[in-house]
Amino acid sequence: MTVSYFVRYQGMPVPADPFVDYYRTRHAAILADFPGIRSLTLHTPVGWTDRYPVNPDPTGFLAQMTFDSAAALDAALQSEARARARDDFANLPPVRGPVSHLAMASERIF
Repeated sequence: MTVSYFVRYQGMPVPADPFVDYYRTRHAAILADFPGIRSLTLHTPVGWTDRYPVNPDPTGFLAQMTFDSAAALDAALQSEARARARDDFANLPPVRGPVSHLAMASERIF
């Protein structure tokens, strides 16, 4: 089992490409310095249809950082790299909606 730390962005700037490009290059370079980080996965929306009624989520961008354990995540969140990432947030093109953080244990079933 691993632990993922998600940062969810809503109300993306228009166009979103400068935000995604900055995150993919400069911000990700800081996140790579988090102690114990195993991976960084960036999720961006795609068009889709469902034949059943569902409630679409308003997320415009989702960053997923993966760690070996909750303790490893906690160590990363107390690190100097975390402080630098927080400071760098001001350099990202501003989003118009909320930004939320979530940590979850992951269990791959298939």
